[in-house]
Amino acid sequence: MSLKEKEAKFGWKLVLPTVILISLLILYPVIYNIYLSFFEVSISDAPNKFVGLGNYREILTDASFWKSFGITILFTFTTVVGSILLGLGVALLMNREFPGRNIVRALLLLPYVTPLIAIVFAWKYIFLPIDGPLMQFLAIFGMNPGNDFVNNPNNAFWVVSVFNIWRNFPFVYLMILSRLQSINSDYYEAAEIDGASDWQKFVHITLPELYFVIASVALLRGIWNFYKFDEVYLMSKFANTLPVYIYEKAFSGIPEQGVAAAIATILFVIMISLIGLYVKKVLKW
Repeated sequence: MSLKEKEAKFGWKLVLPTVILISLLILYPVIYNIYLSFFEVSISDAPNKFVGLGNYREILTDASFWKSFGITILFTFTTVVGSILLGLGVALLMNREFPGRNIVRALLLLPYVTPLIAIVFAWKYIFLPIDGPLMQFLAIFGMNPGNDFVNNPNNAFWVVSVFNIWRNFPFVYLMILSRLQSINSDYYEAAEIDGASDWQKFVHITLPELYFVIASVALLRGIWNFYKFDEVYLMSKFANTLPVYIYEKAFSGIPEQGVAAAIATILFVIMISLIGLYVKKVLKW
């Protein structure tokens, strides 16, 4: 056996425990979920009943599923674009010198590092009908302070979207700021010599340098928000996104865990396809 073959064999011995662990923790649940999607899952001691593609047919003809799917697409698009625009603006501001900048930079991370349940309670208090600070403020302009934005299905989507953008923009801001600080200042000095305006420097130097960071952050936030359950459900289950729909199918009323598994499988296939396309076309890997 050559030295190269010995090194390859030794390398496999080192990574094998990690591969086995990942297989147990990730692959097994995925495969088991796909397996359950072909059964009518029993919540008693009775055996599961094989229904073939019945769960998939039921889902694909369910108007509620397609409504939740559309809401989830809109939620993902709105929150990803919103958090990137807000994070980019804040990162550009925090990249400039001003007194107390380090303190402000640290304070901006608070929404992201504060426990979720604590800020959910704070936001629900802000939107509290009659006594909430926001409702009292809006009452000055003639709006009915008794409106319940959080638990109104017509408004819950926008409340949850704004909350998600506010909570997660610090992650985007931090990623973009770290890239901004590594851009060679010679580019800007050369542009100033050529008489470029601030906008021209932003468009022709800053944005191209940030392209892969923003594209990578958009991918991560897109995946996370497409499956986002905790923030949405805690703020308002009336937002009616797909993760909430799956949860209610699996655990509310008469549980339909086989149907819920079929929905999860459909989402998994859609996300894997979109991620593969995005990585090839946008990130150019």
